[in-house]
Amino acid sequence: MTDDNQLESRLAEQDYFRPPTKFVGQANVTDSAIHDRFDENYPEAFEEYAALLDWDEHWDEVLDDSNPPFYEWFSGGKLNASYNCIDRHLDERSNQAAFIWEGSDAEESQTITYQDLYNRVNEMAASLRDVGVDADDVVTCHLPMLPALPVTMLACARIGAPHSEVFAGFSAQALADRIDDAGSDVVVTCDGYYRRGEFLNHKEKCDEAFELADSDVDTVLLWTREDELHPDVEVDSDDPYVLVDDVLAQNERARVDPVSRDAEDPLFLMYTSGTTGKPKGCQHRTGGYLSYVTATSKYVLDIEPEDTYWCAADIGWITGHSYIVYGPLSLGTTSVMYEDAPDHPHKGRIWEMAERYDVDIFHTSPTAVRMFMKWGAEHIEDYDFDFRHMTTVGEPIQPEAWLWYYKHIGDEDAVIVDTWWQTETGGHLITNLPALDDMKPGSAGKPCPGVQPALYDDDGEPMESASGKAGNLVIEKPWPGMLQTVYGDDERFINEYWRDFSDTDSDDPEDWVYKAGDGAVHERDGYFRVLGRLDDVMNVAGHRLGTMELESAVSEVADVAEAAVAARDHEEKGEVPDVYVVLRAGIEATEDVRARIIEAVEDEIGKFARPDRVVFVNDLPKTRSGKIMRRLLENISNGDDLGDTTTLRDPSVPEQIRDQVQGE
Repeated sequence: MTDDNQLESRLAEQDYFRPPTKFVGQANVTDSAIHDRFDENYPEAFEEYAALLDWDEHWDEVLDDSNPPFYEWFSGGKLNASYNCIDRHLDERSNQAAFIWEGSDAEESQTITYQDLYNRVNEMAASLRDVGVDADDVVTCHLPMLPALPVTMLACARIGAPHSEVFAGFSAQALADRIDDAGSDVVVTCDGYYRRGEFLNHKEKCDEAFELADSDVDTVLLWTREDELHPDVEVDSDDPYVLVDDVLAQNERARVDPVSRDAEDPLFLMYTSGTTGKPKGCQHRTGGYLSYVTATSKYVLDIEPEDTYWCAADIGWITGHSYIVYGPLSLGTTSVMYEDAPDHPHKGRIWEMAERYDVDIFHTSPTAVRMFMKWGAEHIEDYDFDFRHMTTVGEPIQPEAWLWYYKHIGDEDAVIVDTWWQTETGGHLITNLPALDDMKPGSAGKPCPGVQPALYDDDGEPMESASGKAGNLVIEKPWPGMLQTVYGDDERFINEYWRDFSDTDSDDPEDWVYKAGDGAVHERDGYFRVLGRLDDVMNVAGHRLGTMELESAVSEVADVAEAAVAARDHEEKGEVPDVYVVLRAGIEATEDVRARIIEAVEDEIGKFARPDRVVFVNDLPKTRSGKIMRRLLENISNGDDLGDTTTLRDPSVPEQIRDQVQGE
């Protein structure tokens, strides 16, 4: 193996790394004509994706684009996602593990075969029906990384009820907001889970959320982490809580026929941050979404049914939905799930598990790679594992992190595939097909088959292809995994994703262009390098957070007159929030006020959103019209030049803030 200096020299000399010959020999896609085939036969070529599924009724039309941007995929077709993820594998794979789950304590694990999963999902589906869930009812879930989560999701899909999973780390207020927006009558949660070995009371968030929510929730199904309830949890007869174990006991060996769903019927909602304070419920359809994540799991992640695959994400985010639950299960593979933090009880826990379960494919984030780098390679060297394929997701990966991943985790013998996509896109849009394209550190790669990304300038004009210049990343043609709309708000769907680069008065789909909200460079070699968010959304350790969400939380503190949030680059987390605060007259800037601001963010959003720095200032940089110039605050946070400040109401303000920050 080369040393780090040799590897860096190699990168500087050639920039590209060829996939190993042995990988190419077994890969799912080795046909170099696949891109041309999809481009020449768009959209009909996407039938290849749909053909990976079992359909109750064949579709009439691959793409109905008569009402842009409300595109319909595989219209007329009918299928069930739960059936495709479980039932159709039973003849060949009933005794194969669908999930290998490991708890906080390494001694606690479960191997859940496809037959086990079938039994559990059927019993949960019957239980959901018992408490009044019908097709098209949105069920809100607030579950951590326990087997209960994929079981509940698949049970919802089985009976045709869209699920809305809320990340377990979100606060009670964030949960309440999502319950209200989804209009859920039934919520599914658990009593507790382990974090760094501590048994946390999870139910208390739900209790508080019901006090904050406007909706009246009829029933809460409560899973239990242990054989008995968490010692701090009580369930009274007056509560809406129903113990899942009690309902499951009444449905032992129940069988629920999968409901045949129209391809356009919603499968789930996934809430994501936007440029306003209110999260957006991205609504994903059944047929197009499931086709797309199944195909990209096969062709990009190179999953074979015989593999042991580990996506070390949380199912509470879109990566977990697409590439832990729906894509891998649809292919009939075995996935690893882990409950706790990656360094509990030691910094080798991930590699210990990779060795124990003989993991073939490893899927993680650049944030995690930087964390592994910080810990050091010595925590890896004691373990014997052999990944053939490694993926990164969630944000751009820096070349130096890529190289470290390649050398110390991939042993210079695994393919690395970086991926660019979003909650809204459902699955990968820009990434290399691993056996076909050279690996280029720091680059997301080439477009997926049939996907047409482009760069537009700030005036909305298309830029020259492969110019090597930066621009606004857009997608010019629809794809099957794309969101249908923002739940309950078609106008917001148009305004947030289409209006900036589309003729929204046109009925011609050629005039509608999807705005990704990211900046990118289309290099002369055809590879895309994604630069990150262009709007007021930051990426904190892979979690998208809107500055408005954070500012709204800070403004809940009575002492705060004004607040602005800026993203600061962070070596490990990617970005962290800096909060700039103007206090009300007569209020002193004390550590108590600072603590209450941090606490407000943790309460409103979650501890993962905790501000890294709170800066008390006398004023904020504003235009003459009163708009806060967050760009200048980002420049200050990151130590960059301020640039032109002459258009500000008071050009001295950013200078004063910069001097204050640099003096801290």
